[in-house]
Amino acid sequence: MISRMLRMVSGIPRLPALLYGATLCVATLCPVGAGAEQLRASTLPNLAPGLTLVGQNGKSVSLAAEMDDGRPVVLNFIFTSCEAICPLMTQTFAEFQRKLGPESAQVHLMSISIDPEQDTPARLRAYAQRFHAGPGWTFYTGTPQASIAAQKAFNVFRTDKMSHTSVIFMRSAPGASWQRLDGFATPDDLLREYHAVTASR
Repeated sequence: MISRMLRMVSGIPRLPALLYGATLCVATLCPVGAGAEQLRASTLPNLAPGLTLVGQNGKSVSLAAEMDDGRPVVLNFIFTSCEAICPLMTQTFAEFQRKLGPESAQVHLMSISIDPEQDTPARLRAYAQRFHAGPGWTFYTGTPQASIAAQKAFNVFRTDKMSHTSVIFMRSAPGASWQRLDGFATPDDLLREYHAVTASR
């Protein structure tokens, strides 16, 4: 099923929800559904690593400041030459942003490259355009050391970039805990989880 999903990503602007096999369960660590596309949710303490990254506009920024700008944050780790899960995760973000509608202006989507040596700001801009990323969605690169430090802070670092997995993080506000979603989330999963996370904001 995953291979069929990936073939469709390259040829169709939007992925229908039926291609995703996961349902969301909000719990400390809760496997849901059947098969390889289970989605697990867990809660992490507040994380705002003191690192400098480079945005798709070429400007150096503080990662902590980007995360603490007052908006809810939805974050993932990708690289632009990935032909496996990254296009799927990025398309999910695009659909999630579209489904938010006017509310998307209040949410900060963040995608951090795990291949900063290849992912220049120009390359990230092209990638953002490919997936029709709207305002409020920022792509980041930087030094290899900074990228690795960010990955380690969120416990997603793999020595081989090809072995990375699909993980999405959400936080309702600066200082709040993070919700970690492991597995292939649908845009509707993200929308439902986002509203649950921000309900008590």
